[in-house]
Amino acid sequence: MGSLWLGAFVGFIVIAILGAPLPLIGPFIGGLVAGLIAGGGVGRGALAGFLAGIFGGIIATILLVIGFIALGGYLGGVLGGLLGGLGGFVVGMVGIILSLFGAVIAAIGGLIGGAISR
Repeated sequence: MGSLWLGAFVGFIVIAILGAPLPLIGPFIGGLVAGLIAGGGVGRGALAGFLAGIFGGIIATILLVIGFIALGGYLGGVLGGLLGGLGGFVVGMVGIILSLFGAVIAAIGGLIGGAISR
């Protein structure tokens, strides 16, 4: 049985590389890789795929909030930074909700990868 976190991390890297050029296939392939590395059956593979898919949304949200705060602070001072942070938070929450769809696709790929590795 492989490492769940290693599978999720490698799957995340695959999703990050293939996600932009192949929007639906990239998360599926990343989840498949995560499930193959995690091993241990369909449940463990699906969990590794889901974790791989959701990591991207969390990292993108953090970068969006930081970017909005920096832009707001640059344009409007301290109050602009506060408003930029609020705007980044709202856009980040929408991004996390949308990344859940990619995480579900990655979980399906991980489910198949976990079944193959068994």
